Amino acid sequence: MNSKVEQPRPQNAGDIVKHVASVLLVLAGVFVFYWFSQWPGAIRALAVLAGLAVGLGLFMTTALGAQTRGFLSESRFELRKVVWPTRQEATRTTWVVAIAVIIISLLMAGFDVLIQAAVKWLLGQ
Repeated sequence: MNSKVEQPRPQNAGDIVKHVASVLLVLAGVFVFYWFSQWPGAIRALAVLAGLAVGLGLFMTTALGAQTRGFLSESRFELRKVVWPTRQEATRTTWVVAIAVIIISLLMAGFDVLIQAAVKWLLGQ
């Protein structure tokens, strides 16, 4: 197992300022996209991507960003352990699921018809 037990550091005022600044940078990119609608779409999209990249970069310098990096690193490590199905196994499983869904939907439709007929009979219609 690759888990490290670490006590989370308390957030200081600098981290909070960085969090606010990173959110403001992302919002500024979105603002540029909508406010400057006369600009070409590619430039507006680049403004959003730039705001997102700089905001994310600033966020990753905080304590919470370090925890996020650690989590993503451990998730990637665990993902390497996964045994993925072959294409043939995935296709067979997909067919089994599709057939099961069809059978269950037909059963439910049959129950619906029976219940509908019973209610009509009880109501005398």
